[in-house]
Amino acid sequence: DFVNPVIEDLWDPDRMRDADEPDQPEVDENDISGDQGVTDPTPDPVQAKAVPPSYHESAPTSGKVFFDSPEGTMVCSATVVEDPANPGKSNMVWTAGHCVHAGKKGGWYRNIAFVPSYNDSGMSAQEIGGAAKEEVAPYGVWWGDWAQTSDQWIEQGGATGGDGASYDFAVIHVTPEKGSGGTSLEETVGAAMPVDFNAPAVPKIEEMTAIGYPAAPPYDGQSLHSCEDKPGRLSLSASDPTMYRIGCSMTAGSSGGGWIAAGRDGKPTLVSNTSIGPVTTGWLAGPRLGKEAEGVYDAVSEKFAGQ
Repeated sequence: DFVNPVIEDLWDPDRMRDADEPDQPEVDENDISGDQGVTDPTPDPVQAKAVPPSYHESAPTSGKVFFDSPEGTMVCSATVVEDPANPGKSNMVWTAGHCVHAGKKGGWYRNIAFVPSYNDSGMSAQEIGGAAKEEVAPYGVWWGDWAQTSDQWIEQGGATGGDGASYDFAVIHVTPEKGSGGTSLEETVGAAMPVDFNAPAVPKIEEMTAIGYPAAPPYDGQSLHSCEDKPGRLSLSASDPTMYRIGCSMTAGSSGGGWIAAGRDGKPTLVSNTSIGPVTTGWLAGPRLGKEAEGVYDAVSEKFAGQ
């Protein structure tokens, strides 16, 4: 069962700064077989661009997920998303399954917390060491009081070969560490991203933007980056849904970060999240969100309906 009691001030600036990137599930190019469904040619690398601070102005729904695993203190990226049961007052965050659960060889991670607009002013790692918590987490630390991922990730998920990657998504419901007077996460940051569970097919998407906090070299995890590219298709298994894939230099730590495209109404919509990359950097892939993802999303929303 998911158990994640709030421990006040556990996530101080030093502990947040020093959190490591998790093992982003990796795929060897030689494992991608042409007869496993449709896989487009490997995309050209796209150099990630630094998002200009303040991040709250540039990307108010983005932030970091922190958690403790058996390997140590870890970090991922995440997105504030709308809550159908609580319109305008969402406390829901979208990330990758491997940022909340270890998959087939483990269980739920501990001390899961979300920090929207982490390091909003774009301080260096050295500056964060001497900063007040309010400077690093200007919109507070929000603890996961519930998390849910796909049954497929729990049963199949692994760090190599893309196991479970097509279902590598999760929703976290959060609560403020020290109370917010009843103000929701969405109200606190001023935005929440809609989620599309019937996103267009790859040929119909002109551009997709992945956003996150890459933490493995050459990045240090302290600043927000993004990549824009026209997506291609990646199929790891004929029995699993085909994934989106874009060229992108972001590394582990960006895992769980949102992939944004124009929705049916033309407005920015979350259509995927960073799941896997190659052994060598250069591209990222994310699950195409369908009925399983919608089921996880709806279950978390309904669990907290009216709260």
